[in-house]
Amino acid sequence: MAATGLLVEIGDRLRLRREKLGLTQKEAAKLLEMSETFYGEIERGNRRLSIEKMILVRERMGISLTWLLAGRRPADMHEVILRQYPEEKAERVERLLKNLARLYE
Repeated sequence: MAATGLLVEIGDRLRLRREKLGLTQKEAAKLLEMSETFYGEIERGNRRLSIEKMILVRERMGISLTWLLAGRRPADMHEVILRQYPEEKAERVERLLKNLARLYE
């Protein structure tokens, strides 16, 4: 399978997280219950993660699936949410989102 732009971006984000965690490709592959070769192909954008493997990535590597798939961090999402509310309510909603984020940490 030829690398597509989206798969390459997903692979790049996965590589960045792996490096931040200080893992080798071999260690990440073991963590995600796949072969080192297959994992390397995912990072290069030549293979796709199954839904089951995406869930493992989220659970074991601590990656938001929104960030992995779309390159949007949860902090970016609050701006999308705020645009849906009238300006007079936006401040309350933003405060609520910040409090929720603190609970999540």
